[in-house]
Amino acid sequence: MSAPARIPALLGLPIAVAAGVLMPLQGRVNGALGAKLGDSFAAALVSFTTGLLLVAVLSVVLPKGRQGLKTLRGELRTRELPAWYLLSGVIGAFYVLAQAVTIGLLGVALFTVAVVAGSMLGGLAVDRIGFGPIGRRRITFARALGAGMTLAAVAWAVSPRLGAVAGIAVLAGPLLMPFIGGLLQAPQQAMLGSMAAAARTPLTSTFLNFLGGAIVLLAAWLVKLAVAGAGAPLPGEWWYYLGGPLGCLFVAVSSVLVRAIGVLLMGLGIIGGQLLGSLALDAVLPVPGTVISLPTVLGTLLTLVAMVVATLPWPRGALRRSGSRRPAPQAQGGAARSEGRTENSAARTADGNTEDSAEDARR
Repeated sequence: MSAPARIPALLGLPIAVAAGVLMPLQGRVNGALGAKLGDSFAAALVSFTTGLLLVAVLSVVLPKGRQGLKTLRGELRTRELPAWYLLSGVIGAFYVLAQAVTIGLLGVALFTVAVVAGSMLGGLAVDRIGFGPIGRRRITFARALGAGMTLAAVAWAVSPRLGAVAGIAVLAGPLLMPFIGGLLQAPQQAMLGSMAAAARTPLTSTFLNFLGGAIVLLAAWLVKLAVAGAGAPLPGEWWYYLGGPLGCLFVAVSSVLVRAIGVLLMGLGIIGGQLLGSLALDAVLPVPGTVISLPTVLGTLLTLVAMVVATLPWPRGALRRSGSRRPAPQAQGGAARSEGRTENSAARTADGNTEDSAEDARR
């Protein structure tokens, strides 16, 4: 097994939080670019294109990048990795389009709650069915409680802005788009993790993600161009183009973390980082109308508590439940036996479950 998959939850969660902090900054940059261009579709396309150019250069220049593309091509040729995993970038493009199409109608608050709700359900489902690269993980009471607490905390944190949105029931249809976007983020992260594991580098999965997303966004922008015409010319200031590189860093980190702590815990950490990053941006670089309220601060703190709750029980607790003093291969996580998965004592993950030995041997 590769080293990244041995990252414990206590280390993986802070890294996920740090990655989540990048998202509000990326959103602020892309939002400013969209306002400058008068075209959200063009801003999303520029963001994906700059990210694609950066990761393409790195994939060609760095030996590990070239080897990763070669290795992944072999995995696809032998069907060790399904070819449809290459569509992961389409999900990222769909999420960006959901921002462009619905956030003006719903507002940031409702959009965030819808995305988090979908993300929590998707994370639980993906971990439960074992779609990700680490295999199945049980939906324990602690994990379900942590997901529920996170959703409540996010709703509380954004509650001061919910009052500005009238007729929420009327917006049920538009809410589906960000909800589906959040729901699809979980399988997307699982696919990115599997591709990074197959290529033995997150650089390859990041490249393919941005390539697929850029193609979809280019098609969407061409349709918009034919219907509504072009927006303003591209600005000359360099910082307008930071959205793509920030997205590259986020996708690369996610590709590694999902193999270590699972989709759900990674999603919880990213959400906590998003709230912390938003608070920091509002405090340091506020936009007109920004108000830092007590519910926002307390909701953010509750999200951090929910992450700790979701990591329980620790492996020792799982071993005590199994009645074993020593993690023998047959007693190494009751979840692995109940799922009918093969034993592999060296493949312990952060919550005491085991990975599929066939997948482990392939790596």
